[in-house]
Formats: sequence, structure tokens, C-alpha cells
Amino acid sequence: MCWRPHRLFGLVVPGGRVVAVRAALQGSWSVLQRRTVVRRESAVVTGVRKAVFSAAIGLLLFGALGLVATPPAFAQSFTYNPRPPKPVTQRPANDGQMLVQANEVDYDYNNSRVSAVGNVQLYYNGTSVEADKVIYDQKTKRLHAEGNIRMTDVDGKITYADVLDLSDDYRDGFVDSLHVDTADATRMAATRADRSNGNYTVFENGVYTACAPCKDDPKKPPLWQVKGMRIIHDQIDKMLYFENAQLEFFGVPLAYIPYFSAPDPTVKRKSGFLTPNISSNSTYGYAIEVPYYWAIAPDYDATFNPRFMTQQGVLMQAEFRQRLMDGSYQIRAYGIDQLDPGAFAGQAGDKQFRGGLETKGEFALNDKWVWGWEGIALSDYMLLSDYRLAAYKDPFQSFLTLPTEAPSQLYLTGVGNRSYFDARTIYYESLSGSQSQVPVIWPVVDYSNVINHPVLGGEVSYKTNFTNLTRSDAVFDAINPVAAANGACLLNSADSAQSIVRQNCLMRGMPGTYTRLTGEADWRRSFTDSAGEIWTPFASVRADAVNADISNQPGVASFLPVGDTQALRVMPTVGMEYRYPFINVQPWGSTTIEPIAQVIIRPNESYAGKLPNEDSQSMVFDTSNLFEVDKFSGYDRVEGGGRANAGVQATTQFDRGGSITAVFGQSYQLFGMNSYAVQDVTNTGVDSGLQTPKSDYVASLAYSPNRTYTISTRARFDQATGNIERFETEASAHFDRWSVSVLYGDYAAQPDLGFLTRREGVLVSGSVKVANNWVAQGAARWDLVANQINQYVVGAGYVDDCFVLAANYVTSFSYATTTSPPILGHAFMLQIGLRTLANTNAQN
Repeated sequence: MCWRPHRLFGLVVPGGRVVAVRAALQGSWSVLQRRTVVRRESAVVTGVRKAVFSAAIGLLLFGALGLVATPPAFAQSFTYNPRPPKPVTQRPANDGQMLVQANEVDYDYNNSRVSAVGNVQLYYNGTSVEADKVIYDQKTKRLHAEGNIRMTDVDGKITYADVLDLSDDYRDGFVDSLHVDTADATRMAATRADRSNGNYTVFENGVYTACAPCKDDPKKPPLWQVKGMRIIHDQIDKMLYFENAQLEFFGVPLAYIPYFSAPDPTVKRKSGFLTPNISSNSTYGYAIEVPYYWAIAPDYDATFNPRFMTQQGVLMQAEFRQRLMDGSYQIRAYGIDQLDPGAFAGQAGDKQFRGGLETKGEFALNDKWVWGWEGIALSDYMLLSDYRLAAYKDPFQSFLTLPTEAPSQLYLTGVGNRSYFDARTIYYESLSGSQSQVPVIWPVVDYSNVINHPVLGGEVSYKTNFTNLTRSDAVFDAINPVAAANGACLLNSADSAQSIVRQNCLMRGMPGTYTRLTGEADWRRSFTDSAGEIWTPFASVRADAVNADISNQPGVASFLPVGDTQALRVMPTVGMEYRYPFINVQPWGSTTIEPIAQVIIRPNESYAGKLPNEDSQSMVFDTSNLFEVDKFSGYDRVEGGGRANAGVQATTQFDRGGSITAVFGQSYQLFGMNSYAVQDVTNTGVDSGLQTPKSDYVASLAYSPNRTYTISTRARFDQATGNIERFETEASAHFDRWSVSVLYGDYAAQPDLGFLTRREGVLVSGSVKVANNWVAQGAARWDLVANQINQYVVGAGYVDDCFVLAANYVTSFSYATTTSPPILGHAFMLQIGLRTLANTNAQN
């Protein structure tokens, strides 16, 4: 007999004393020398072969995993209630050590059986098994456990059973009264699990759910569960097969499925059909999509998604995805041979074949640099809207609105600790039919950096921008009602050469090629004197080199010089900002009043209004940009002339929570030319409130007494008359069960910008938690000038940790005149989701 050291076992004896012995193994089992006597005189300690307990753990694991499969390619479009993140478990090393604890351990010499009885606990490689009794029969080589069996594996799965019996080579066996709780909060149970031929495991009368049990009554049926007469697990093919299954809600059967299959949980990706989607439309009728996912290889896969339509036939869709070591990409294609092109008569879709191709990808060069692309090519610009194929947009939003352009671009981006770089070329696919009026940007480059050491005691930063764009045809917008009604600002109008003038139109986009290189450096430093005053001197210099080759199209000469134009624009700036905060402390809180003054000295803006304006067309003057050195939004315009900005900011903080912040101020043109009074091709700055030597007054007030209520107001007042030019106020309240918000806006007419009449409206939205997990919501937008509703939305939904049911309905109104009946647009979407099993959408 050859003896060798093996495992260390501990025996828990009555009274809690632990006795340690060293085991020696011979063959499958061997008798140990008795080191101590426990309660039974014949009790001795025996070794347990590692493979036997591995087999027991393996069978229980398959029971725990049997019904947790979901097709991996399926992307859910809804959100369940959040779960705490799953902790990362450190797997123990496979050191071959096993610890057995029990009240008694007996060896039956006559029958060659070893028994561990009473509070048996087995610990092996991070997995624990507990039972009332464990028996190993050396003659039949079978392991038998019974009574309150509980197994917890390293991943947190907990398996309960009454009886376990299997062979030591794990080819056959059974588990009775199986119940499993997994780490991802899924649960299953079966009356019996049988294993045969070393490959198949059959669960009899299985039940699966991803819903938590009721806290008040754990025996109450969960929200949903799937029952199957038999659930078969094929270990080689890694598939689960459900026979005679039914879907129950609150214990009531709602759907019967004779047979379906899913990959087992050990499979991350598996080929197969995904959940169908249903939709309807007046041009293609009723439709159903039946996606098929193909797991081609570990690093790439594909989805085929044909849409079967009652009026237009089959729209074929396919998407290919591949993930590489440093990134991923995807390609999506779709096409249709239309059965009834006449349904799109007079439109771009009136053709036999229609199709498109989309692709995007992104790859990392290192931890700071990435490059990527996105691209799209369409047979016609109406394809996305006709068949609702806006793949990169939220499916519900694509009901009523689609983007006016679809970008194709190639980019390179780098992000450092204090720097940023981005370069890209962009081609826009027009979705409105005006492809010649959409620019091609080749390229646009941005770089910015903040120097990480002080210069003259202050911070220095710099940024650059290079833009080159080309457009075939000019883009004009009408700014008076007669021009709008007569189409006077359209290039193909009968007298466009005479009607396209500044009195009628704005030029939103110039025809030709426009190239601009901009560089700007900025320095600033703050001082606080002994009186608490804060002084911030600053200086900057900016230079723009421009080349504009403007095409001589009808009306263009009224806005820009046609032909080739070069310009060099330099804008040096020096200034000082002054702040003097006063603080008053009271028992109820503190108030800070801070006067702010800013003086900026610089020359006039060169070439003001004589160069194209592509990226500085948005101009809203309010307290958010009152103290900006340059209030233009882009690079094509630059603020010039001497200017002073003055105002006061007051903030009150309450000791019991809550705050009030108020800002009031005005801007002054000190000397030189006022850039905002100069008309450019888009009249940017005109009617902004900054076009006069003394600007309009701007004010804002925000009050938040606690986390429940928030009120904010923004306003601009005419400096001469005090009339309100722009006013917005928003109030919201958020309680435990409901929330509501109201936004009111009132905007004076701005005819020079194309807003010919005053605009006034109210947007009201709210939601209420009707019951646990039930939410109803709605919103409405009311045009107070026309006294008509623009749009309203109503919806309701149920959301918890395992189930989603949501329905939304949107109605939009479009009015040709104030007296004509409205044109209605409707959208409806229904979402149903069962966590880990299925999700489907119905759209109309």
C-alpha cells in the first residue's frame, strides 16, 4: 500500500469543536487511521474523490443555468428599473483542496459506503454545497445527497434541491425538487432533472422567470413566468429546447407555445430567430419583421431582417458587424422591389427598385487617439422616411420627424489632459431633395490646448480652426410674407435675379468654395486685493485668413462679391474684468451681491458683413453670454470695437436648503463700429438687442426652495421703451408620485431674421405614478398667437425589474391658415419586453 498526503478535512463535532486530520488516498477511497473518536464509536474520517463532488456541482450548475438564455444579438430598446451592479468575483485558484464539515462521518465496511450526516458542508474551489446527508457508494460509484440541499457557486448562483443522485463519471443522474436563484436575478424550478448519455439533461415541469418573488407573499405567482412540460439541455450543441410551454401573467396563461429553443447561458452568441416587430403605414400597409441573427464567428456576426408588407412586398435588410482588437465596424444594407410604386406617385419614391447602404466604425490608435467613419448612400432621399429606416435615430422619434440631412464623414479625434484635436470631412446626404444646396466640408479641423505652466503668472490657451466647404447652389430664406408667398427667394423662380435681394431674402448658404483658417491665443490672470476686489486682466489675439470663391448665381451679387476674394482679418484684444463680492450672513442663510464690470478694447471688425457666414448664424443675447468677450457663436463673425459689459449678480443660500440667483446687466458700445449693427448675409446680430450703442437689458432669476420646486425666468427688455423683446419662464415640481413642468415663451417679431410675427406659446408636460411601477404621462404645446394646439402627447407604461409595457400616442397639427382645418399627423408605438427573453415593438 502506497500512502501519500492528500487533503485536510475538518469535522464539526457536537459542541462546536473542529478536529483536523490528514487524509491519505488509495484508489477511489481509502480508510484513514482514526485520529479521534466522534459521537458514534464506529465513525471514522474518509477521503472523498474530487471528481465525484465536481460531478455533483456540475449537475446543479446546469440546473441553475437552464433557462437564462437570450439571443445575444438582440438590442433592447427599453430600460428596466436599475439594478445594483454585479460585484466582480475573484475566482479562487484550483488548488485541489476540499473541506468537508459534518456532525458525523461514518464508514460502512460491509457495504463500502461513506456517509456524512448532519449539517454537511462541502467547500471546493469557491463553491459550497450544504445538505442534511451525503452518501458515496464505492461499489456502484454513485453519490447521493438528500435533505435541504443548497449550493452556492462563485458567481452567486444559489441552487436548492431535495434529492441529488448521480454517477461519479457524471454520465447519468437526477435531481429532485430543483429551485435556482441566479446572480442576475433570474429564477427557475423543476420537479426533477435527469441526465443521460453524458450530454442530455431533461428538466421535468420546469418554470422560469426573471421577476422577483412577492415580498409579502413569496408563494404568489410572479408577474410573468414560462412553464414547460419538458426543458431539454443539449450540452454538445449548447441549446435549450422547450416543449409544451406557456407564458403566464400573474399565474394566468396568456400564450401557448408548443415548441421553441434558445441557446444555453454558457453561449454568449448563438444563431437563431429574434423577436418579430410589427408596424403599419398608409403607403406600405401592415408589416412584420422577422429578424434572424447569424453568429458567424467569435468576432463577427450578421442580422437579416426582412420586412413583409401587404402593399409593397418584401423589404430586405441585412447588417454585418465585426469587432477587432482596437475597434469595431458595421455595414447595413436594405433594398426593395416595390409592388406598387404608384403609391408614391409624384414623389421621389415612384420607382421600381429602392435601396440604401449605411456603415460606421471606430478604432483606437492608442489611449488618446481614435479614428472612425460613418456613411450613407440612398437611391432616393425619401427612402428613410417612406419606410422609417432612420437606423441611428430613436425609432419613436422617427415617426414624425427625420433629420434634414444624413452625414457621411471620416474623422480623427485626440483628447489629452489639457488639449483636444478633431479633424473630419463631412458629406451630407440631403433628405429634403435639395442636394445641390447642402455643403460638402473638406475638411474641418479643430485644435485647442491649455499650456500647463503659467506665463506672466497667468494661464495661456490657444485654439485653431480650419474649415473648407463647397456648395453648388445658394440657399435663400424669405423674410417678408409677399416674398414667401410668391417664392421670390427660390433660385428657379421666374424673376429670381430681380427678386432675390436683401429686402426679400437672407442667404443661408453661399454657392462656391469657402476656406478659412483661424488661430487665437488667450492669456488671463486673476488678482484679489486686500479689500476683496477681484481683478482679471486678459489679452488675446485672433487672426483669420479667408479665401472665398463665390459663384455668380441669380441674386448672389446682392449679398456677396462674386468671384475670388481673399481677406486677412486680425483682432487683438485687451481687457479687464472687475468683481467685488459683498457677503451678508444671517441666521437663516447668506447673501452674496457681486457687481461685475468688464471693459474690452479692440479695433473694428474687418470685412464686417462682406464675407460668408456659415457657422455664426445663431445669436441669442441673454445673461448667459453677457460677459463673453465675443458673443458670436462661431468663427465666421468676430466682435469688434470697444465694449463694456456691466451687471450685478446676487445669490442667496438658505441654511435649510434652497437658493435664489438673480442676474441683471447691459452691454455698451464704447467706440468704433458695432459689429451687431452690421447686416451680413444672414442679418446675424440685427434685432439681437446688441445693435444699439446701449444694448437691451437682460435679466434672469432662478429660485429653487428645495429639490421639489424649481422656477427660472429669462428676459430681454428694450433699452428705450422697456418693452419685453424676449421672455421665457419655466417652472417644475417633482414629487414622489408625480411631476409637472410648464414652459412659457414670448418672443417679439424679428422681421430682419425672418420672424415676421410675434411668437407666444406654452408647453405643458407632466407624469404621475398611478400605482407601483405604473406611470402615465402627457404633454401639449399651445400656440397662443394662433390660439391653436401644435402637438400633444399621451402615454402610459409599466416598468419594473423584469417587464416593460409602454404605449405612446402623438398628434401634430399643421395649419395652412388660421381659418383652415388642421392637417393631422399621428404616431403610435407599443413596447412589450420580458427581461432575458423577448422585446417587441408595434408602430403605426
